[in-house]
Amino acid sequence: MDEQLTFFQVQTAFRRRKKKTRRERFLETLEQVTPWKKLESKVSRYYAKAGPQGGRPAYPLTVMLRIHVFQILNNLSDPAMEDTLYDMYAVREYAGIGEEDRIPDETTILNFRHLLERHGLGREMFSAINHQLRERGLMVREGTIVDATFIEAPSSTKNKEGSRDPEMKSGKKGSTWHFGMKMHAGVDAVSGLVHSLAFTGANEHDITQAEKLLHGEEEKVYGDAGYTGLDKRPGMQAREIQSIISMRPGSRRRHPKGGVIDMIEKAKSRVRAKVEHLFHRVKVQFGYAKVRYRGIAKNANRLYLLSGFANLLRVRFRLSAG
Repeated sequence: MDEQLTFFQVQTAFRRRKKKTRRERFLETLEQVTPWKKLESKVSRYYAKAGPQGGRPAYPLTVMLRIHVFQILNNLSDPAMEDTLYDMYAVREYAGIGEEDRIPDETTILNFRHLLERHGLGREMFSAINHQLRERGLMVREGTIVDATFIEAPSSTKNKEGSRDPEMKSGKKGSTWHFGMKMHAGVDAVSGLVHSLAFTGANEHDITQAEKLLHGEEEKVYGDAGYTGLDKRPGMQAREIQSIISMRPGSRRRHPKGGVIDMIEKAKSRVRAKVEHLFHRVKVQFGYAKVRYRGIAKNANRLYLLSGFANLLRVRFRLSAG
């Protein structure tokens, strides 16, 4: 009977492999482009106070932050994240967990997430990431694209509370009803990087949040037909910003295809398409098309951080080259 390999032998064999998996390559990219020191500085003053009084020492902040980032980018539950740390050596190596180190359990992972939510640190880290990108000259800030997307929530009442989440609402797009919340985004018209976010129930009209998504330095604002009349709103009339809003579908159909109006509308759509890259990455690549928590605030905290990493991955080649 063959002798069973030890854990150390398995790890040694793992390191000697010639081919890296897609996950390993992704984690290497993540390590290169993430401003870890800036993110840790936003959390450190709260994390130091949250450590245990006696008993086992707290895990290093750098370990817990990397675990949290991997967890949200892969849309894992707390138990699934713990299992992943036990199952995958590449993830432990990325988190900085050595062969003799303790692995955080699901409760520790949960408590760290609650710490971030309690102090709104997702937004703080989003701002830190964007500050880094502005320092690198990657945000042009000449124009802003505004748009919103639904993040679905469970509509069933078959749960412990016996009711729907009171902060989630119903909204309609076209002929389809959605229940949940809305993620409103302001995106740089040149780079496609998101600089502003707002969160509401799904019943809130997109145009009501548009002013919150402007940073004040843009000369133009782009939006789809849902933002028709944006320039006439009280808060916008005092701003010297050109509103470039797409024509409503019914009005556009009255103009011939290939004509001047059709070409202008296609040009508008090519600019606005950049905001869809953000929504695709958050909802499809990061898997956050449905809320994980009750209430808007907890989900918003996570979406801020996801949007920050969407920015980093969008310009990853330029960051790696620098």
